[in-house]
Amino acid sequence: MSKGQIKKGGLSDTNLLLLITIVVFFLMYALAVVFLGQGFLKPQTFFNILNENAALIILSCGMSLVMITGGIDISVGTLTALVCMSCAVLLDYKGGNVTTAVFLALGIGLAYGIVQGFLIAYLNIQPFIVSLAGLFFAKGMTTIVNATQFNVENEEFKALKAVRVFVPGMGSVNKKGIYVPAYVEPGVIVAIVVVILLFVTLKWTKLGRGFYAIGGNQQSASMLGINVKRTKFCAYLMCSVLAGIGGFVYFMHVGSGSPSHAAGAEMNAIASSIIGGTMLTGGVGNIIGTFFGVLSLSTIKNIVSSMGLDESWWTNITVAAMICVFLLVQSVVLRRKAKMNKK
Repeated sequence: MSKGQIKKGGLSDTNLLLLITIVVFFLMYALAVVFLGQGFLKPQTFFNILNENAALIILSCGMSLVMITGGIDISVGTLTALVCMSCAVLLDYKGGNVTTAVFLALGIGLAYGIVQGFLIAYLNIQPFIVSLAGLFFAKGMTTIVNATQFNVENEEFKALKAVRVFVPGMGSVNKKGIYVPAYVEPGVIVAIVVVILLFVTLKWTKLGRGFYAIGGNQQSASMLGINVKRTKFCAYLMCSVLAGIGGFVYFMHVGSGSPSHAAGAEMNAIASSIIGGTMLTGGVGNIIGTFFGVLSLSTIKNIVSSMGLDESWWTNITVAAMICVFLLVQSVVLRRKAKMNKK
């Protein structure tokens, strides 16, 4: 979109969808406070949403990168499970430590990114097919590494898992009149750093502008001198490395290895990206929007659960409704863009 179009419309597509996402999140959170009690006003309630979804935030950021280029990666959930199981086995059975576990997680993500990125970017194989193969490969490899669930007993890791970062001035007084400080887990800090770094990358770097250009029109991007294959390769490489990081953050949160870990995380990542304003057609998206997309998804799940609708199908139906609404909003934005291009 040209600068004239942005000025005439008032907001770019990306900023418009970001604004809608932020407004929706605050509206939902306000409804939760009104109808479900003052517990949602406690800072720790909000921080617990971050604690529970730190890994999903990282996975969703990676998903947004490939979606902005017009692609998809459905292997990030099983890749997370593979990272968890591999790190758990390394720590408990192979004499590893936390440092080697971190490098193992990064190595798995890097290897996945190189292979999938090469197949998609340089061999022009459909992203869905490649990542579907990656999904099944990671699921099988997780079971090969270890087929049973177990809690990690490594003392160094347990000490890391128990770390809490206290937030000054954000605590609350419990029923016994005792002040309880609010806290976040280390994974939240990692997730926020990832969000900031990717926001800067997309907004102010040549690589980030290349992602948007490719998602908008690959042919036009090539004519502008952008190396389409290399840029697309970087998107999938970064997505898988982020899945490795997200996998270790998830591992720090659950403290165990299991073949069933992070089941459906790839669908939640896609849903969060869509809710956050990233278009499936590519070329439009914002990492800050993805961050709020994760928060919105988690908040609506908490609302449904707090209403006593604990059955999983109610949550799934609600999430499906949210996705449909945001896809409708995206359709309206696309029509707006088409009309502006004609003028």
